[in-house]
Amino acid sequence: MHDYSSIRSPADTIDSLTQILCGLRLDGVAYERSLLAGDWSFYYPPQENAYFHFVAGKTCWFSTEEEWSELAAGDAVLLPRGSAHILASSPELTPIPFRQRKPISYPAKIYGASAPESGPAEISTLFCGSMRFNLDSLHPLMDMMPQAMRATDLMTNEPVIPHLMDAMMSECTLSRVGASGMLARLADVMAAQIIRSWIERSSHDSGGWIAAVRDPQIGKVLAAIHSDPGLDWNVVKLAQVMGASRSSFADKFTAIVGKTPARYIAEVRMHQARAWISRDGMRITEVAYQLGYDSEASFSRAFKRIIGVAPSRFRLNGDTTTGFSPAKTDT
Repeated sequence: MHDYSSIRSPADTIDSLTQILCGLRLDGVAYERSLLAGDWSFYYPPQENAYFHFVAGKTCWFSTEEEWSELAAGDAVLLPRGSAHILASSPELTPIPFRQRKPISYPAKIYGASAPESGPAEISTLFCGSMRFNLDSLHPLMDMMPQAMRATDLMTNEPVIPHLMDAMMSECTLSRVGASGMLARLADVMAAQIIRSWIERSSHDSGGWIAAVRDPQIGKVLAAIHSDPGLDWNVVKLAQVMGASRSSFADKFTAIVGKTPARYIAEVRMHQARAWISRDGMRITEVAYQLGYDSEASFSRAFKRIIGVAPSRFRLNGDTTTGFSPAKTDT
């Protein structure tokens, strides 16, 4: 009988959540710096990529689903799932669509006839961008993230964020050579720091996917599944990774994770498949092979059962912006 207890499972000295997050990456794909004076209000429509905003100069207002909050100079906000939102000089204004330019080498875009003549205290400087996660938007970690994450809400006992804010403030206001490129790199680091701070704070919660990964036994199982979703996992193999009997493993997994092992494995595979097809352009036949399916037809049936549409739908669209939610039926 084979011993599956060491199948790509993390060593006892390695935290399971850290192991899973080792592959988390995000990259800025479009950034723009804007100078805004007077009255202004912009609507940002929902998108597949994450949104990132950094504020320098005059305070502005931020809203998702009609919940307004004030963003002071030096604040940053990340919307990991690209949720629709508004940035405005005042909540009472009617927003217009914001049209973002892709190259970051352009000079700052100016809004308001008085912007060049206005003093620094009267101008809001926004550094806005789009970021692409390497995780599928249906990944349990992405699904758990709040709609918006503010840097100032995560600054408690976090020494790095204030220094990043100071550096971004300097690049925004001094307009030095290469400022746009520096801001783009700082924004990537800031967004990653926001996510890390949120994860560390969430790790103390009593429930949810992060708590499941933190469980000493179940965490090893989840890390093993995520490290190689195409492996022919079954209850026997996973129970050996956990070091328990089949029945006790299945009962504990379902109780903590909230779904059966078979359902969880299927979802992880289909999240990976969706990213490979839509983002990387991989052929469906190759995706089926990589994930251990014996035919394209069996893979397509599993994909539709989890995601809700056929995989060819994503290949035809060329992206993951359909807005479909995963099917809720269990296996």
